[in-house]
Amino acid sequence: MSFFAPLPAPPTKLGVYRVLSARAGVHVSPLCLGTMTIGDKWSDIMGFMDKESGFKLLDAYFDKGGNFIDTANAYQDGTSEEFIGEWAQKRGIRNQLVIATKYSGVYTKGNPAVKQHVNFVGNSLKSMYLSLDDSLKKLRTTYIDIFYLHWWDYDTSIEEIMDGLHNLVVQGKVMYLGISDTPAWIVAKCNQYALDHGKTPFVVYQGEWSILQRSFERDIIPMAASFGMALAPWGVLAHGKIRSDAEEQRRRETKEEGRKSLEGWERTPEQVTITHALEKVAKEVGARNISAVAIAYIMQKTTYVFPVIGGRKVEHLEQNLEALDITLSSEQVAFLESQVSFDPGFPQSLIGDGSEPSYLLKLGGHFQRLSARPVLGAPAL
Repeated sequence: MSFFAPLPAPPTKLGVYRVLSARAGVHVSPLCLGTMTIGDKWSDIMGFMDKESGFKLLDAYFDKGGNFIDTANAYQDGTSEEFIGEWAQKRGIRNQLVIATKYSGVYTKGNPAVKQHVNFVGNSLKSMYLSLDDSLKKLRTTYIDIFYLHWWDYDTSIEEIMDGLHNLVVQGKVMYLGISDTPAWIVAKCNQYALDHGKTPFVVYQGEWSILQRSFERDIIPMAASFGMALAPWGVLAHGKIRSDAEEQRRRETKEEGRKSLEGWERTPEQVTITHALEKVAKEVGARNISAVAIAYIMQKTTYVFPVIGGRKVEHLEQNLEALDITLSSEQVAFLESQVSFDPGFPQSLIGDGSEPSYLLKLGGHFQRLSARPVLGAPAL
């Protein structure tokens, strides 16, 4: 191909890449492929997926233009990382991928040679180094694009964690840092420590967020905006509970229940209500499936949002891609949000969320807000 020849059109909008965040110039697909389902150890809770079907899903994602893959040390007792590493090596595409993995979870439970697991779990420096070393081997690579702290253990100091993670970046074993499932105030302290001491800050936050679970909007979104972080929400489809009445009936009849949870595989009344609302909006925008509308809703709430989308079948991936063609109106967003109650809590209930001057401020005059944190409901970047 000539240097000046234009590139062919991408196979899908997965191949129209976006900068990860204000602090990370790497370019990634708008939808991140979550791989908790890829592996052969958790079929009793995640549904069956052998290596062949896992490779088929990975192939479909990459061939459609996807480059952003999310996993963790403990997913599928380590076989998620193993499958991804083997697949990427066989295709010779490691450097074309942006691979994110995590440490904190205990990942040695399936290894009979390990009798004491205590230092293979949590946020400590030892857990961090052991986990990364094993992840590099399983992924068959010399570096990790995004290395997440998976969840906050309340035992390890901010200084130990941020100093340790920074050293991994300096060593060239890790490029970017992320944090998951951690209170916003702790992330803020971590990043401020890093910025104040010349260390590497977190550039992406991962956590649960969906039309049914909006706690993300209280403190995590404004915290991320303040530090220039991306958002990689999981659970966007409510762990498979966003599905039509017809699909639920089909699963009853075929006994293909899918992912298990503490509340069972069937939808709750609240989940049924929101799926009916999503069906209404899907008809209005001409969408073929409600999962795409649920994903589009999240992507339009603020900037730098990269939903982590899982699934076990290529058809699930194809359905989710439709989200990239959907634009919801402010009225449609408001309608969806009206179906499930959400209390922003104090102090937002008193002073607002910063998107406009609060009523307390207005008591002293007339104000025009020229800049503010990203407004929830604004189009995504």
